[in-house]
Parts: sequence; structure tokens; C-alpha cells
Amino acid sequence: MQKYNNRNEVPEKYKWDLTSFFKDENDFNKRFEEVKKDIECLKEYKNCTKNAKKLYEYLKKDLYIEAICEDLYVYSYLINDQELGNATSIERKNKVELLCTELESNTSFFAPELLKLDQEEYNQLFINEPKLNEYKSDLDKIYREKKHILTESEEKIITTLLNAMNSYDDISSNLLNNEHNYGTITLEDGTTQEIATNNYRALMHNNNREIRKNVYESFYKVINQYSATNAALLNSYVNMHDKMAKIRHFNNSWESRLFSLNLNNNVFDALINATEDNLDILQKYFKLRKKVLNLDNLHLYDLNVEIANSDKKYSIEEAQQLILDAIKPLGKEYTKKFKKIFDNNYIDYCQYKGKCSGAYSFSTIMQDSRILMSYNGGLEDVSTIAHEGGHNVHHQYIKENNPMQYRNASSIIAEVASLTNECLLSSYLSENGQNKEERLTGISNIMDVIVSNLFGSVREGKIEQEMYKHVEEDNTITKEFMNNLVYESLKKYYGNTVELDDEYCKNSWVRRSHYYMHFYLYSYAICISVACTVASKILNGDEAMLDNYLKFLKVGSDKWPKEAFDVLGINLEDKEVYENAIKYFDNLINKFENIYDSTEVK
Repeated sequence: MQKYNNRNEVPEKYKWDLTSFFKDENDFNKRFEEVKKDIECLKEYKNCTKNAKKLYEYLKKDLYIEAICEDLYVYSYLINDQELGNATSIERKNKVELLCTELESNTSFFAPELLKLDQEEYNQLFINEPKLNEYKSDLDKIYREKKHILTESEEKIITTLLNAMNSYDDISSNLLNNEHNYGTITLEDGTTQEIATNNYRALMHNNNREIRKNVYESFYKVINQYSATNAALLNSYVNMHDKMAKIRHFNNSWESRLFSLNLNNNVFDALINATEDNLDILQKYFKLRKKVLNLDNLHLYDLNVEIANSDKKYSIEEAQQLILDAIKPLGKEYTKKFKKIFDNNYIDYCQYKGKCSGAYSFSTIMQDSRILMSYNGGLEDVSTIAHEGGHNVHHQYIKENNPMQYRNASSIIAEVASLTNECLLSSYLSENGQNKEERLTGISNIMDVIVSNLFGSVREGKIEQEMYKHVEEDNTITKEFMNNLVYESLKKYYGNTVELDDEYCKNSWVRRSHYYMHFYLYSYAICISVACTVASKILNGDEAMLDNYLKFLKVGSDKWPKEAFDVLGINLEDKEVYENAIKYFDNLINKFENIYDSTEVK
């Protein structure tokens, strides 16, 4: 893939188009000033819960203002990630964040007001103004928090403080992606390449083990120097959520997370137990990796290199067509929605120094998502497009089938849509690859997805729980504490299949941005387990599952996660859900090894 020094060198067709948000900076500023005035007007609706018709009027106006603010925020967020450190972008983003704080402050009266009503008064609202039923699900979700919402003045203080403090992730991201100098690496052809967060994984795919080791050590040497600072940021973030949970009368932050999802601990016990009861299957995978790479031992810098040894590079256009072919089992309507992503420049593909690393899909109530990534041409990057595109199409379905107030998807639901696509892509390649190596690469890719999203997410999710428990007991998260947690978890999960003898193996937590997402990691593990079931059944011609899956994609946020999974006929408390995913993974290992050992497959 062509390398670019800066954004100006990137062809327009490989950049996202943000004009549906705002035509230009003048349009942005105009809408900003308009909505700023509208936000002021919201204070006039104090005591609206005493009048059902006025309450309905408030909810409509608040929703409209929230939608505009969301567009302003996401637009400023996306532009900032194009070139981190740009002063104009930072100023724009900060300005919008202050506006959002003002919105939250001016509406902080509402929840405490609503919760002052007794049950009879609350029920009477919907009788006096039947149109309020349009918002009943949202109102019910607020009302169930009766004992967790504080007074109006307290809510206003909390909102102000949270927005003032909620920059830990941004600081960590800027340190990792923009501030640190990770050095350079000399490649086999004699060229020198700068090591950065947005090309680290690509460099770790290099077949030359010495290059991988040097990149790994150079990268983590810098990470190690600043890990104490990152621990301090993480400690502040966790402390904030811990104190907020207790202020809101939860026993701890985990309990508040379960409450927000309306799930019980049985779901996560089933997930963790199924995973940790089958660590031998994970270690079987590592043994396969060692065999294929022909290594006496495995190190962490050996875990990203492709075991199919495929050096095939896909142009962006080839990647697009490959994905469209792979998702055909989901039907013409789904495929058409995915093609919309390519036709409307929803993806910002190319990498250059200063661009935010990683990949994400970011949508709003009114806008289809935009996708950020760093495309290098490998199958992993093709898989990223399939993954993030799954989020985009999911939101398209939600947007078309739900009113504005219910156009969100819980993270514990959203990842099913992305991971199912990755399963389909790898399955397509395993059957239709042009040669043995491409078929093996297809299987290898989905195995890596399962290792990361099931085993990896459970492992790191447990680390996250230990972090919160540590802070709840009035301790401080330090570099040493995190390093020890990581080391012990790696020993448990990897057993004797991966060597942990280098000084940097404990520092992987520094790069884990998901620790700033309040127990988000378990969502991946649940969703990959469900995705394996959905994809395998659809590929086996189960038309009922296909029909249920498309219905599932249309479910809005008026339904709880459990209700959404009921559409698929899946009970998250059933340990078998996760065991089936691990059996699927075990079968993939066997399939890979059979093809690899076969002399008949070419």
C-alpha cells in the first residue's frame, strides 16, 4: 500500500465525506450558535412534569436539540482524529464539549423532577397526554432509577464535574498516538520506517522474527517509560466511576453497569466459567501457531504474525468487492446497505503520522456512521472494514425502523452486527480462496478474532474488574499493580505455550483504550459468542435465523438487551451459548490443521 506523509497527500476517494453533517465551517458555526440559544430555552420547562402536554413539548424540543448537539460533537470528534494535535480542531472539540455540558446542565432538572412523582402521578401523565407513549420506554428507564437519581442541584453539580474531569481517555490517546517517539526500524529491503501506533500491528505481522522483536522492544521501551503516568490516568478514571456509583447509591461500579443493562451477574458468570473451563482450547491454538511458524517457543511478538504466511495485499477496491461477496448470505437488502458505505465515502482509510490509530464507527441519531481506520492492505484490514461496516449497516436498520429517540444500540448488542460479518468473511475465504494460503488465511483471521474478542476480552475484562475492586477498597492503581495483574492473567490463559520472559510483556494494558469505556470489554466476548452461532446457522441455510437476525438488527433502544437477544432465541445466561462458540473455535483449529497438513489442497 502507498504510504502518505500527511492528510493532504491522501486521494479524496479514500477520505470520509462529512458534508452531510455540515457543509462547511460556516454552516457548523451557524448551527452551533442556533442550538446554543435553543439550549437556553430548555430552562423554561422546569416543572413540566406537572403538565403532561408541556412535558411532551419539552421532550420533543430536547430531542431535537440533543440531535443537533450530537452532530456537532461527532463532527468535531472526527475532524480532531484526522490530525491529532491540531490547535483549531482541539479548540472546536472543546467548544462543543462545553456546549454539551451546558445542555446537560440545563436539563439536569428533569430526572429529579420526574422521580418526585409517585407511581399514580406518573401513570396519570400518559392518560392526560397519550402522545407521551412515544417516549414511554425512555421515561420508564429514567423512572426505574428513582433511588439512584439525586436532587436537581446535585445532578447539576455532578454533570459539571463529570464533563470537567472526563478527559483521561483523550490524554492517554494523545500520549500514545501523538506525543511519544517510538523510534524507527530498518526493514529487510533496507528502507527505514518510523514506528507509530497506527502501523505497529502491521509491523508485527512481518515474517522476519528479528524485525518483530526489535519493533516490539522499541515500542514497549517507550511505553514502559511513561506507564506510571498512564496508571495515574487510569486510576483517576476508575476512581471517578467508583465514586459516582456510590454517590448514586450503588454498592460499586460493576453493580451500576449491570443495572444500566438490566442484566444480572449470571450472564457474566456463565461467560467467564465457560471460557476459563476451556483454556486448553486456547492453548491448543497457540500450539498450532508454534507448529506452523516452526518455532521452538512462542513470544508475545509472535502472536500477530499471520500463520497462513499469506503476503497477499488487497487494494481498497478489491477489499470492497471481497466483502460484498462474503456478505451475500445476508440478502440483497443488507448488501445494498453495505454498498452505500462505499458509494458515499463513509470510510477514512489511509494512515499517516498524526492520525488517530485504531478503528471505529461513529454514528448519530440523524447521520449514518463514519468509519476511521488505518488501511495497510492485509486481510486484517479487510476484516476491519467488514467489522466497522457492520456497525454502519446496523445503524441504518435502526434509523429506518425507529423514531429518533430510540436510534441507539447498546454495546452488548452492537458488536454482534460487526462480528457476524467477520465470521462470514473468513468463512467465504476458507471456501473460495484462490489457493491454499488464502483459504488458510480466511480461517486464521476468524481464529484471531475469537482469540481476541472471546478469550482476550474475558481475560482483560477480569483485569478491569480487579482494577475497580482495588480502587473500591481505597487502594491506588499503579504501574506495578497493573503489571502484576497482566502478568498473572497471561500466565493463567497462556499456560506454558507462550514465553513471558521479557521485561515488556506486562505493559500491554497501557495500549488498551477499552479500559476507559467502563466494562465495555465483556460486550465483545458475549457478541462474538452470539455471532458465531448466527453466522454458522445462516451459512447452513437456516432461513429462520436469517429472518430473526434481520429483525434483530432493526431493534431500537426502547428494548432491553435481553429482549433483543430473545428475537434471536438466545439466552445469555446459558453457559452453552459460550461453550458452542468455543467448539466452533476448536473446529476451526482442526479445519486449519487439516488443510495445512494436506498435500492435496493447493
